[in-house]
Amino acid sequence: MSSKQPQTRISGQTIVNELVRNMELGRLEMQYSVLLPCIFSVYLHPDDYARVIGVQDLIREDACRALSALMAEWNGTGKSLFRRDAKRKTYRIAQSDWFIELFSDSEGAVPRGDIEIHSELNDVEQPGYRGAKTTFIEREPSVTSMRPSRPRDATRGLAPRVFAEIRYQDDSGPQTYLVTQGEVSIGRGGDDLWVDLPLYTSDEISREHARLRRDASGRFTIVDQSRNGTWVNGRRLSQGAEVELPDHAEIGIAEVVKLTFEVRR
Repeated sequence: MSSKQPQTRISGQTIVNELVRNMELGRLEMQYSVLLPCIFSVYLHPDDYARVIGVQDLIREDACRALSALMAEWNGTGKSLFRRDAKRKTYRIAQSDWFIELFSDSEGAVPRGDIEIHSELNDVEQPGYRGAKTTFIEREPSVTSMRPSRPRDATRGLAPRVFAEIRYQDDSGPQTYLVTQGEVSIGRGGDDLWVDLPLYTSDEISREHARLRRDASGRFTIVDQSRNGTWVNGRRLSQGAEVELPDHAEIGIAEVVKLTFEVRR
């Protein structure tokens, strides 16, 4: 006889926590400031939505207070949460206030007890502005997919095709990155350097440590661009040499972070 664990019910605290995490993941660093997402579309299972819809205004109020408090904390300390060697920048939002809207998931994509959040940096699409999508799945690793901003009524439009996924753990915890583009830069990034997959860890990892590429046939390659090396399945790569990446591979980044790479067919 097997016993099944009861499904976790969504809570207001869970929604607020995930909004805060989405804001952290969706930041856009600029020369003198860091722009934070301020427009959030929250998708819940219909049962969870029905449970919280009556108190959605209170959840919104609490979330806005939490987002504002964290932004004020970052500005007050003058320290960067994401870069240990970053210069002082101002954290700000492009709107006058936060916009948070709750929706019932009509696509069957969000299980009970889970939450999906899409965010935007600004209500008006502008070149270079990006938002983030985070999915909270059974209290396990986050799923992050960077995408161009779009109007809120299209936020659940056709999802991009996922070519591969990368699982790893850095100082921010366990993460999953979905590869939806033909090229992925990996590293610590920096104030003046955007990377697709930022690793929050020690400076043994280069700002742009490695780069993945996918060709028209679906084949992936990897190039080491670092000081401290990149490994694929235990073999160190020659710096600057493009090497074919197996469909299933363990990628070592400076012997600090291990990425589990898997192609989706």
